[in-house]
Amino acid sequence: MKRTTLFCLVSAILGALAATAWHQTASQRQATAQERGSLLRSIETPPPPLPPARRPAAGPPTADPRLSTSAFPSGLDEFAPEERTNILVYEKANRSVVHITTKSTQRELLILEGTAEGAGSGSVLDKAGHILTNYHVVDGAQEIRVTLHSGDSYEGSIVGYDPPNDMAVVKINASAEELVPIELGDSSRLRVGQIVYAIGNPFGLERTMTTGIISSLNRSLPGKGGRTMKSMIQIDAALNRGNSGGPLLDTRGRLIGMNTAIASSTGENTGVGFAIPVDAVKRVVPQLIATGRVTRPEAGISRVYQTEQGLVIATLTTGGPAERAGLRGFRIVREQKRRGPFTYEERHIDRSQADTVVAVDGEKATTADAFLSLIERHRPGEQAIITVLRSGQVVEVPVTLSAAE
Repeated sequence: MKRTTLFCLVSAILGALAATAWHQTASQRQATAQERGSLLRSIETPPPPLPPARRPAAGPPTADPRLSTSAFPSGLDEFAPEERTNILVYEKANRSVVHITTKSTQRELLILEGTAEGAGSGSVLDKAGHILTNYHVVDGAQEIRVTLHSGDSYEGSIVGYDPPNDMAVVKINASAEELVPIELGDSSRLRVGQIVYAIGNPFGLERTMTTGIISSLNRSLPGKGGRTMKSMIQIDAALNRGNSGGPLLDTRGRLIGMNTAIASSTGENTGVGFAIPVDAVKRVVPQLIATGRVTRPEAGISRVYQTEQGLVIATLTTGGPAERAGLRGFRIVREQKRRGPFTYEERHIDRSQADTVVAVDGEKATTADAFLSLIERHRPGEQAIITVLRSGQVVEVPVTLSAAE
């Protein structure tokens, strides 16, 4: 009896211990499962979004405010950034571009007369109706018609022109409300590779835009009267007949050049076009509007001979700036000779004392055209430093320029 009681007591104790152990194991399993579930949720479920960062107060705009999308209908954001730039440039500048058509009379064999028609482009300069275009667009025209973006056409008259720079200004009598002047940029800061836009009227297709890049800078092209056009912008944007005189624009829709010529053996676009830089336009156009012509500075050197050393001065303008400054040209030597009862005068040219021009304002002048271009950077009344070789010595001579007649 005692053994049975002891056995039951031991069994009860062992059962209690087993139940306790099982309960602890189940609790541990549940805690582990909860930890795993919590960890799984932390991996699968993204954390709650952070509150939006507070934006700094808006500062001054970094881009031209006139190219803001707020100025145009909604839906512009569906385009790529480059496409948006193209659209905004066109929207800003196209109303400033005009279509110019001309008529002139041609004679054949001094008997028959025919009418020749021409076409080109131009840019509105101001609310007074001044239009910028190429000289070759209106050269010899008896009739000029200017068509605005609205489709209205006006008769144009030439205010002034400058053939060496291939520039002309035409005026129309349109209301100020119809005229949208183009914004002028800065061509001194241009870079090769910069994106550019050309708007014009190729083949009479009004206000057509093409795009490309600046291929090179400071190109030279032959101009009127044997002069060379300097600092030309070379572009690969498509230009064709009718683009002449139209604007070349930057990505802010500002005029940085005037499209002028293409390099082509067929007369059609080959990917090499040229534009006059806007800084030259800024220098020339105010004179054309004010006086109808360009007043160029004059150094008073009328003839030179090009040599390997530089430009030998042959003749100077009598009483001109160079002569007053002390520059020397060829000298005519007169000698009295006697033969028998007769006395006569013999003349010969002494070249030994002539100055040789090598530079203007520190820049080399190896040709007559280069010399003129350097002089024309100044205005009448300004001083140019002309460097010459004189008797084997380098001499700098300040010359106060006068106005060319």
